[in-house]
Amino acid sequence: MTFRPFAPDSPSQEIHEPPAPVTEQPQKEEEERASVLDLLEKVGSIVVPLGVTLYALLYMGYQGMYAIFGITPEQAGIDQSVLLGRLLGTILPMLILGAIAIGILVSLGWLLNVITRGLVGRMLQRTRERPWIVAAVAAAWAGASYLGWLYFTTALDAADPTAAVTVDVDEVLIAVGLGVLAYLVPFRLLRRRPMGKAGLKVLVGALTGIGLGYILMIQMIYGSITVLEKGESTALLDAVGFQTQWAKLQDSSGKPLYDSRWMMVLGENEGGYAIYDCDKAQTFRKFSESTILSEVQMFGPDREKGFTCGSLAE
Repeated sequence: MTFRPFAPDSPSQEIHEPPAPVTEQPQKEEEERASVLDLLEKVGSIVVPLGVTLYALLYMGYQGMYAIFGITPEQAGIDQSVLLGRLLGTILPMLILGAIAIGILVSLGWLLNVITRGLVGRMLQRTRERPWIVAAVAAAWAGASYLGWLYFTTALDAADPTAAVTVDVDEVLIAVGLGVLAYLVPFRLLRRRPMGKAGLKVLVGALTGIGLGYILMIQMIYGSITVLEKGESTALLDAVGFQTQWAKLQDSSGKPLYDSRWMMVLGENEGGYAIYDCDKAQTFRKFSESTILSEVQMFGPDREKGFTCGSLAE
């Protein structure tokens, strides 16, 4: 309230000013900021455990790959730092493709919600409010993630390691049923508290990474068998950073070795090259100080059609 100036002998007059309008912009910005942080927290709670478990299993895949050649990753110069750099080239494209798939699903859901005038959104909200349904979906997804492990063990037990291994529909149903049977009640109990909800997301992300990791692991082993038999890399091996470097060997004086045949250089560690002789299907190590690599290239040499390694094996 304010007072207007008045004459000494005139009555005072009060003037009421209308209250200033309360702006809602800061409140809206705060809500939007909170929703963005909440979304990032939800995405991170799934992506981080997925990436960690996938990294661990891909390291095991590297061990299986180099075991096909009779060496360890360390003997090929693959330590933790090198492996992390190579596997980032695998994990990041997977995350990018996953983000694209999620974006398409969200767009389709939004479109269906608009077409149905909000019916889909209301149904989804009601479903989320029913903890048993959410726990059942998470348990079924967790059970389906074990299909990767089942695929891996089936491939290892196969009589022909190069034969294609498939997972039947009944195996999918069994895995999903076991997941519901094992995880339905624990997941429902986790949904009772906010901390339990976060833990549920971590578990689902970790199990998803395990399932994908086992599938990639056996494919990496299959790819190394292809390199061992044909000297040709696969797209998956290139994606996980397996380098097929080829060169001709010379001694320290420049004299050609092994009839100037092409050799695959698997890596170098502690002053020694790990070399695979495709023509004789043999892996050996040679001191790097007494060996010169000539005509080095990152792609395989030209071979005749239908070439297989071991043609010069005694």
